[in-house]
Amino acid sequence: MRSIVNALGLPIAIILSACASAPDPIPTGPPDVTLTSGLPATAQARLYSGCIAQANSTGSIQRERDGGTLRFTCTGDLAKHFFDALGPWSAKIGSEIVEDGRTYRFSKKLIKDSYGIDYCVADAGAHTCIVILAVGPFIEEPGSIVPVN
Repeated sequence: MRSIVNALGLPIAIILSACASAPDPIPTGPPDVTLTSGLPATAQARLYSGCIAQANSTGSIQRERDGGTLRFTCTGDLAKHFFDALGPWSAKIGSEIVEDGRTYRFSKKLIKDSYGIDYCVADAGAHTCIVILAVGPFIEEPGSIVPVN
């Protein structure tokens, strides 16, 4: 950038930096609500949906601290199957951690902490999996009336 300022003068540098920070254009017309074509669910996708279904049936759902994310917890045979399936993937991405007799397997590379990352843990033969789902701010809206079915 210094060479641009020296060669072209200060006004060009100001223009270039203004372009880089310009606001997003205002959309024209209505948003496109066309559903894109989907792909068949994989076996891994069924692990996620099974964990979410089990968590829903047992009431094992919590909100994450960001307010727009839900945490689903499943256990037992389903969690063991999920844990086993994560094994090769976690090893491949270097995201399996053994600590205090527990083995953690993460679905993404663990960088700082486990916040917002799906994982399974084996502890003395018991298995637990955590599935994180971003849902948006509606989850936090006070006074929303949700019919009970």
